Amino acid sequence: MERLTTLAATGRLPLTASRRWIAPATFLVLGLVDILVFGRYAHHGDATFAFSQPFAKVTVPNLKVPAAETAYALGAATIALAALRAAVDGGKVFRRVSIGLVLAFFVISLLCWAYAGSVNTFNVINQFQGTLADSIPLILGALAGCLCERSGVINIAIEGQLLLGAFAGAIFASAFGVLWLGLIAGSLAGGLVGLLLGIFAITYLVDQIILGVVLNVLVSGVTGYLYDKLLVPYANTLNSPSTYLPIKIPLLGDIPIIGPVFFDSTLFLYITYVLIAAVQVGLFSTRWGLRVRAVGEHPAAADTVGISVRLTRYRNVILAGLVAGIGGAFLTIGSVGSFGKDMSSGKGYIALAAMIFGRWTPLGGVGAALLFGFTFELQSILSTINVPVPSDFLLMVPYVATIIAVAGLVGQVKAPAADGQPYITS
Repeated sequence: MERLTTLAATGRLPLTASRRWIAPATFLVLGLVDILVFGRYAHHGDATFAFSQPFAKVTVPNLKVPAAETAYALGAATIALAALRAAVDGGKVFRRVSIGLVLAFFVISLLCWAYAGSVNTFNVINQFQGTLADSIPLILGALAGCLCERSGVINIAIEGQLLLGAFAGAIFASAFGVLWLGLIAGSLAGGLVGLLLGIFAITYLVDQIILGVVLNVLVSGVTGYLYDKLLVPYANTLNSPSTYLPIKIPLLGDIPIIGPVFFDSTLFLYITYVLIAAVQVGLFSTRWGLRVRAVGEHPAAADTVGISVRLTRYRNVILAGLVAGIGGAFLTIGSVGSFGKDMSSGKGYIALAAMIFGRWTPLGGVGAALLFGFTFELQSILSTINVPVPSDFLLMVPYVATIIAVAGLVGQVKAPAADGQPYITS
């Protein structure tokens, strides 16, 4: 009893018997799918994986594997991991590594089934490049969520910040013909939504979850109305921005496999690198970060030592909006080159899920965002090779992965103690 009390006080309760078997059961199901679906129904022949692009200075040979046999082997390995997880609980590292291996085995088996005996090759470089591109708004949204919630403000409005950032980025880049102006305008638009969140949540103590949803609906309605009244009739002048071209970093961009992925992309990816480092170091290695986390954990104690709770929260929600607005600008001037109604398509909510999956840490949120970005790109590639799966089901994959990750894989997580709690000075 004393041990349970200690564990409860530290937030590390042992797994219940029912939860103890979730991972082994999930592993078993995925292993059986690898064998009975991907292995059994794969066409005869090999699946080919390419690890370089045709124009690369340094090329890596393609990898051909027997599709059905590979799926069978990976399915058996997954079932073995299920048995191991059932027999040995292991530590945190073991649990995470086993989950990563099982997911990797499942994806490889899926690709073997999809490309078995086909003249098409699965280009790993294209998949990873697309993953990073799809992940940029998710990563920036997750960082925005960390900045807000570490200070004690729930940020459901990430969706609205992305959408308004995309809208402002398209208009200003189109009207003035300057991409930098579109980037700045998109960031400021996200900051405006953050300011509204701060005014109503911090000053007027409005319920933060309801407020976030209302702001999302407000932004959706306003941008939809302005799209019909301004962007459609004046599309050539207000909704036809140019887009950022890839910037290849000399030498680094020529490294096989990782060079084209990490060092040959648009300015948005390099900005994302900087923001990831800044938020991670800022929150956990600076005096400012210590004060932010103190406000998010125990605002009354922070107030007693002279930290302004309201000012700290205001700064963070506005800063978070500026970061999310950059992710919104990417959707237009970094990607498709035009604004469309509700083009954020739930990415703000997925970014919020990534933050939770990442346990309210910047690097954890980045990892989860990359996972969701991988599913976005994978369903996009699979839809182009006419796999025998309805397109509607493929479009569901990223959202289903989000639900499974948050509901089944995230486990017991602990938000900042004062997250969502308004603070009233005595």
